[in-house]
Amino acid sequence: MQPIIHLSNIAKAYKIGTEVIHALRSVSLEIYKNEYVALMGPSGSGKSTLMNVLGCLDTPSSGEYILNGTSVAQMLDNDLAEVRNKEIGFVFQSFNLLPRSTALDNVTLPMIYAGFNKADRIKRGKEVLDQVGLGDRIMHRPNELSGGQRQRVAIARALVNHPAIILADEPTGNLDSKTSIEIMGLLEEIHKNGNTIILVTHEEDIAQHAHRIVRLKDGVVERDYKNEQIATVLQRV
Repeated sequence: MQPIIHLSNIAKAYKIGTEVIHALRSVSLEIYKNEYVALMGPSGSGKSTLMNVLGCLDTPSSGEYILNGTSVAQMLDNDLAEVRNKEIGFVFQSFNLLPRSTALDNVTLPMIYAGFNKADRIKRGKEVLDQVGLGDRIMHRPNELSGGQRQRVAIARALVNHPAIILADEPTGNLDSKTSIEIMGLLEEIHKNGNTIILVTHEEDIAQHAHRIVRLKDGVVERDYKNEQIATVLQRV
């Protein structure tokens, strides 16, 4: 079975003045379809840089990234934009919603870039808002929604173009404990529906929702293991 993500000796260095910062040193990783993986690590471990590489938002300094059998380094800018729009759905800590747009308009924005007509956009937008439990909030703007509801809108937007992979970067970072558990439950449902989920977090209890945990430290993979605690976590929730 071919992995959907194959990283081989990925490194990323930044030059700040005369200093070179090695964010990633040599990361090799394989992620398969419908896995649920948490990328864990303290601040400065390289997890956000790795997330940006995985999401085709940043290019590595060296190493190889194969996504769905295709070398990312060989992709043109248009190909990369299409990958970010259709193959990968992004969920961010700060939600990244347009403040003056309704929940429905925020959710359907990626469909505009993908070339869908208005009727199809509205139909699919309502579907995914229903899926995340916000079918009655489609005309609300972000300032009329709670933090948890805003993150649900962001998750619906990530799902709208039927991506295979969901990249969630600290998705509960701005939420209280109760709302965090609700959002993690929603991500578990999405995983059950067949999506591959890659979760970036520095919070131990959030990482425990994932089925596999990859721990980073100083730009390298320190540990990569199956989460044996997952059954008890899910039972508690």
